[in-house]
Amino acid sequence: MEDRLTKIKLLILDVDGVMTDGRIIFDSNGVESKFFNVKDGHGIKMLQRSGIEVGIISGRQSRVVENRAVELGINLVYQKSLDKLVPYRQMLETTGLLDEQVAFMGDDVIDIPLLRRVGFAAAPADAIAEVLPFAHFVSSKRGGWGAVREVCDLILKAQGNWETITSRYYV
Repeated sequence: MEDRLTKIKLLILDVDGVMTDGRIIFDSNGVESKFFNVKDGHGIKMLQRSGIEVGIISGRQSRVVENRAVELGINLVYQKSLDKLVPYRQMLETTGLLDEQVAFMGDDVIDIPLLRRVGFAAAPADAIAEVLPFAHFVSSKRGGWGAVREVCDLILKAQGNWETITSRYYV
């Protein structure tokens, strides 16, 4: 697993069930809400500071996701992607990266083609059972509850960047 992690230059995330717990909340006016985990967000920021790019590929379209991506400085954002390999190929073209340099975290059958293709495939603890055979890593945390952070920390540690990135907090 560590050999795979050392090559990673891009982490792609699904949203519902990975960056969130999968719930979609609509108020009486039809305004959508999602819950994101601040620890996941901090893990993403630390990963970016280490030079690793982060992208999003979601099957749904949501303004909430656009807002979260802007807040986290994620520029590679593809929504309403029912065939996630299409935006994935665009990401590879844009970044010039190879499959082995990409990590992806997904939780449902729509994510399997991408999980099968990337160099490092991850799933949250509560991913559906059909996804698990395609994951190199299954987090101990559920989607929206720190699963993304686990992957970010794994990559940082495997690449020897954990101490450098976190040293500012121990001053």
